[in-house]
Amino acid sequence: MKTVFRLRGLGCANCAAEMEKKIARIDGVTSGTVSFATAKLTIEGDGDKMPGIIDSARAIIKKIEPDVVMEQS
Repeated sequence: MKTVFRLRGLGCANCAAEMEKKIARIDGVTSGTVSFATAKLTIEGDGDKMPGIIDSARAIIKKIEPDVVMEQS
């Protein structure tokens, strides 16, 4: 399953790289990419685990950049 989110307020390329690294490590994620240029997060992973994956990704993003809002595209 593939899900794409807009990251409103993403303002740091290094933060985007750190988010990508941590999101890719979430259990059930086969691919997690954060594009600073387009401010998009793309997650591919196990459909059954996707709600938990999304919650974990949201928590990672908030910890790294608290003002970023994750909106489903």
